[in-house]
Amino acid sequence: MKKNLSLEDFLLDLQDKGFKFEEDAIGFIYFGKRSTEASDQMVKAAIEITLKTQKSFDASFYVSLLETLIEHKIQTRYHALDYVRKIGLLA
Repeated sequence: MKKNLSLEDFLLDLQDKGFKFEEDAIGFIYFGKRSTEASDQMVKAAIEITLKTQKSFDASFYVSLLETLIEHKIQTRYHALDYVRKIGLLA
């Protein structure tokens, strides 16, 4: 994951790699960002984890995951990945 990309550029990069987001998915991504006041870095981590665990973009999973990361005061991609491994979402 390219750390310095803006959220918009990150989404475009994923689309260039073959991930297709429906219009409502993009809306959910920005809804989650606004509702949790998450940083771009945390939103990108939540998207990455969602895609890795669900194999596609699952909007409700993403929003729930983002809320959980924010609730646990996780602020970096590294800590987000570590957290989901500890709770068994990722191997």
